[in-house]
Amino acid sequence: MTEDTIKRRAKGLDRAFDILDFLKEIGQPLRPNDIASGIGSPKSTVYELVASLLERRILETVGKDGHVYLGRQLYFLGQAHLRHFDLTREADHALQEIVSQTHETAQMCLLNGRKYTVALMREGERHFRISSDIGEDAPIPWTASGRLLLGHLSDQQIIDLIDHDDFILPDGQRLPLETFLAQIRQATLDGFFSFDSVADTFTHCFAAPVRDAQGISIATLCIVAPRADASKNYNDYRRVLIDSANNLARRINE
Repeated sequence: MTEDTIKRRAKGLDRAFDILDFLKEIGQPLRPNDIASGIGSPKSTVYELVASLLERRILETVGKDGHVYLGRQLYFLGQAHLRHFDLTREADHALQEIVSQTHETAQMCLLNGRKYTVALMREGERHFRISSDIGEDAPIPWTASGRLLLGHLSDQQIIDLIDHDDFILPDGQRLPLETFLAQIRQATLDGFFSFDSVADTFTHCFAAPVRDAQGISIATLCIVAPRADASKNYNDYRRVLIDSANNLARRINE
């Protein structure tokens, strides 16, 4: 295989992942033409890649108008990953325990490239639903977890990582960089961070780091609670969350 062939295949693989990422981000079936426009690739290339992904069941057709979306083969690949990913398996047990002790919604959160995402969630035992969409990316500065997941990076690495516009909060105000960096350093020292959610007006978010053997926060465990309940039970929720995160870290680092 020539070097040019290898480079061409690698470029095609990159574009195939661009297609999958774009469909995940949009969250609905699209025609190949729309995908090509969305990712800025030639239509002929996208049609060829879509055909290959359909053949391997990575994509599936939806309806009769040529729309495609993420295929069930991705689900099976994900399940195979989960069976051999100790963090996810152990974290699910930790989330169940948090819910049993607090009755609040519990989550495991991760970095996903330059964004933050909820990877696992257990809903709380309430009459109304407090939850997030699993796998949906969000700006890191909008999250309590973001203050912990970046603690191992230098200031410059953090600046380089986060998109400039991600410091604009949902209310239109810009979070000062100096404030964000100071919160990261303090949260890293405390091993904990919480604040009133910037994405809504009624929840408070608690986060505690799950650290690897080198002390790097590879994930966070979180509690999302109504603000009144969070204030009333603050110390208990903080204790339960930190204990759960530390216990999870011990199990996965054994």
